[in-house]
Amino acid sequence: MTRREAISRTAFLLGIPTIIGAEAFISGCTPKRNIFNEPDFSPEKIAFLDEVGETILPTTPSSPGAKAAQIGEFMKVIVTDCYEENDQKIFMEGLGQINEKSRQDFGKDFVELSAEDKLTLLNSIHDEMNAYNDTKKKGDPNHYFSLVKQLTLWGYFTSEIGSTKALNYLPLPGKYEGCIPYQKGDKLWAAI
Repeated sequence: MTRREAISRTAFLLGIPTIIGAEAFISGCTPKRNIFNEPDFSPEKIAFLDEVGETILPTTPSSPGAKAAQIGEFMKVIVTDCYEENDQKIFMEGLGQINEKSRQDFGKDFVELSAEDKLTLLNSIHDEMNAYNDTKKKGDPNHYFSLVKQLTLWGYFTSEIGSTKALNYLPLPGKYEGCIPYQKGDKLWAAI
């Protein structure tokens, strides 16, 4: 299996038709970029992304959440090295929009909200994203939350923590079993 097929299958398993920036990642190429316009990922923004990721994929009794997988650092690398300039801009502006909506709805920055309020906020943004995607025409820009959510899922489930703690993991070598019984509620198998 090629790396392109593996990422495509991962995207399919996660319910993502395509992952923004995956072509550059798969080919190992960095898109042309202007180093003077590179996104500013300060430690505060990385911590902010960790909080957003942790709200999307929280820690549970059986597995650590996105923050433990250092999802903010993953997003920084992919957005900086693999995203086209337009998607970088949408992503960075979207971070400000999350905080702006948090201040409008709750009177606080996102990181100051309770876990419950963070989830409520991201669910409302998710609903906005779905409404946008329902009317999106070919060539329209991606919704910023699509980018954030894709990177959270991609980064988490391809991290060591996500692959070994959240998913069932069987290190190689091992025998191939094409049909493994699955009961509702069982962990999915890592495809790495």
